[in-house]
Amino acid sequence: MNFVQPIRDSEKVDAIKEFFKEESDRNYLLFLMGINTGLRISDILKLRVGDVKEKHITIREQKTKKQKWIMITPPLRRALIGYLPGRPDHEFLFKSRQGGNKPIGRSMAYKILRKAASEFKLKDIGTHTMRKTFGYHFYQQTKDVAMLQEIFNHSSPDITLRYIGVNQDGLDHAMSKFKI
Repeated sequence: MNFVQPIRDSEKVDAIKEFFKEESDRNYLLFLMGINTGLRISDILKLRVGDVKEKHITIREQKTKKQKWIMITPPLRRALIGYLPGRPDHEFLFKSRQGGNKPIGRSMAYKILRKAASEFKLKDIGTHTMRKTFGYHFYQQTKDVAMLQEIFNHSSPDITLRYIGVNQDGLDHAMSKFKI
């Protein structure tokens, strides 16, 4: 069984950002939003222009129904400054090209990410990869599992570490040293 994985290599994350930047402003912002906020794709896709104009994104999570405030990181803010001008507050941030003011769907978001996965020969990639990538790199930079647990609304630190693949890193390291 394959499980969606985070992108652990920060150079690969940067290369994917560049890939999306050359491809489409919308797809670049989608990827940045995912890896800079840790939001689920269902919450990202319902964002409107007016939701990202302040210092924080304020949403009610679709899955947990909990209210959440997420600070917009400096890299995400820079991308938004370039993307937002001329767009009305009521417009969906990740608007479908099918016409009207409709957001792209989960399946389109998945196709967008699969395109990058194919380009960079990544497997086990899906829409949840962005959330897990955020978590993995947040943990690597802060080592604060309690804060990450709160961001993700997980019930225990063990769940959070397993979710972002840190436990797998430890298992892999131990197995690489094992001999019999």
